Amino acid sequence: MGGRLAVEQAMVKPGLDAALPRWHHRERHSVAVAATPERAIAAFQAVGLAELPLVRTLFRLRGLRGSSTGSIFDSMTRGGFSRFGDDVLVLVGKPWQPLGSRRPDANFATFAEPGYAKLAMDVTAADGRLSTETRIFLTDVRARRRFRVYWLVVRPFSGLIRRRWLHAAKRRAELPC
Repeated sequence: MGGRLAVEQAMVKPGLDAALPRWHHRERHSVAVAATPERAIAAFQAVGLAELPLVRTLFRLRGLRGSSTGSIFDSMTRGGFSRFGDDVLVLVGKPWQPLGSRRPDANFATFAEPGYAKLAMDVTAADGRLSTETRIFLTDVRARRRFRVYWLVVRPFSGLIRRRWLHAAKRRAELPC
């Protein structure tokens, strides 16, 4: 979306819409999965870094030091993400800086300090698809400029992480009980 602010009404996502109804950038990925929505989401939340060595390496490069025995979700919450309701992870920070200048103490809903990014990510399952959506809202023009440059480099890796994570969840969810 670049410098434009986007709001879409096509797909209602109550948790994500409550966390970040407006955004400047968005990334969506999905995979077909032959499992119930509950099983697919549980599988997604249980995928561990040990299952995805490349993702573990990329997380470490960003300063997210996850254990090889914990889930990616757990690593993200230890790395500064917080839960927003039941199904959304949120973060306030400056991802374009080496360690991200995360603000885990920030009240996500009301945070508006200039120079920051607000990120929200959800996972949903419906109609045989497991999906993630990540939205990014930048609090001012300077943050938008800095994020744009950062995003040009990072976006392909962000997408790679989501796709690998979704495919690992698919494998888990489709295992016989």
